[in-house]
Amino acid sequence: MLKIEGLTAGYSPSVPVLHDVSLSVGAGQFISVVGPNGAGKTTLFKAISGIIPLKSGRVSFDGQDISNLEASRRPHLGIAHVPEGRQVFPSMTVLENLELGAATEAGKRDWAANLERIYTWFPVLAERSAQYAGTLSGGQQQMLAIGRGLASSPKLIMLDEPSMGLAPSIADFVFEKLIEIRRELGLAILLVEQRVAEALQFADRGYVLETGSIVMEGDGETLKADDRVRQAYLGI
Repeated sequence: MLKIEGLTAGYSPSVPVLHDVSLSVGAGQFISVVGPNGAGKTTLFKAISGIIPLKSGRVSFDGQDISNLEASRRPHLGIAHVPEGRQVFPSMTVLENLELGAATEAGKRDWAANLERIYTWFPVLAERSAQYAGTLSGGQQQMLAIGRGLASSPKLIMLDEPSMGLAPSIADFVFEKLIEIRRELGLAILLVEQRVAEALQFADRGYVLETGSIVMEGDGETLKADDRVRQAYLGI
């Protein structure tokens, strides 16, 4: 579904953040990218979304080369990006935020069914549909950000640090819902996450990104058992 080949990109053409990165996400797969702060994980998502240009390499989705496709067109292909820090629109209501997510052709077509599903997965959003998003708790805003991504009827949803700033119990709830949503929709998930144990536990495959390069990859259990990962990221 998503294939990245030899990706080099950054915020300045002369100083790339990512160096020759290659990874893939198959239909319905759960793929995790882990690594230290500053490794380039958020930059990777921005490159996939078209927010920053590529210096070299190729990004393809469903067999189509999207390396130079406008960022505004990528959600219409089925790519949803839930950014770091949630970035909901605080002066708009919960429902209005969700409606913005449904701006794609598929999102408009499936709006009624999607809204019902989102409210079933996250009942607090239904209870607070008329409430301004800026008045929600951090956990509720994260649920709203995920719901907004799902409202576009994506084939792939990219989640950047969804547990950041959340209480452990709320983060656990969010992870459980992601697994439930994936199972019900057959949705592919690409996850960047600081909670490495949880990220790898649910992953079909994981990648370790350090200083802008992929240094390890494998299935979740293999990476969790690797001594380097255990020492650097799991505190074992």
